[in-house]
Amino acid sequence: MKTSFKTGLSFGLTSGVITTLGLMVGLHSGTHSRTVVVGGIVTIAVADALSDALGIHIAEESRNNGVVSEIWESTIATFAAKFLIAMTFVAPVLLLPLGEAMVVSVVWGLMLLVGLSYFLALAQQIPAWKVIAEHAVIGMSVIAITHYVGGWIHSALG
Repeated sequence: MKTSFKTGLSFGLTSGVITTLGLMVGLHSGTHSRTVVVGGIVTIAVADALSDALGIHIAEESRNNGVVSEIWESTIATFAAKFLIAMTFVAPVLLLPLGEAMVVSVVWGLMLLVGLSYFLALAQQIPAWKVIAEHAVIGMSVIAITHYVGGWIHSALG
């Protein structure tokens, strides 16, 4: 796979999982509203995917050594990966009771991170458990922090 696609896909997948789960967990703990959680997911799928794609685009341009077509490949791959990954979290929220949907979503997101981490470790020829542990701890930290932030906002403003 071309480096430009790897860059976009790995960034988009990681950002799609972490950002979407953080938003979902925070919104759930703050509102317990299916409508708010779905609205947040769809909004972040569009707005943050566009933002991240532009961020990758500008970062690649700033390196001053990229081929224009490769810069656009990274941009498009970032948007597509971020948008599609974020949208996968809508199904559990629509199909399951909200509490169960949150658990399923966290498991799904962590599985995606573990899978990507495993393939990254293989490509770099380093022990997979180190990469998986690092990324899983970061992902779970985001989930825990946003859960408590959402609860704090609810108690402070609710």
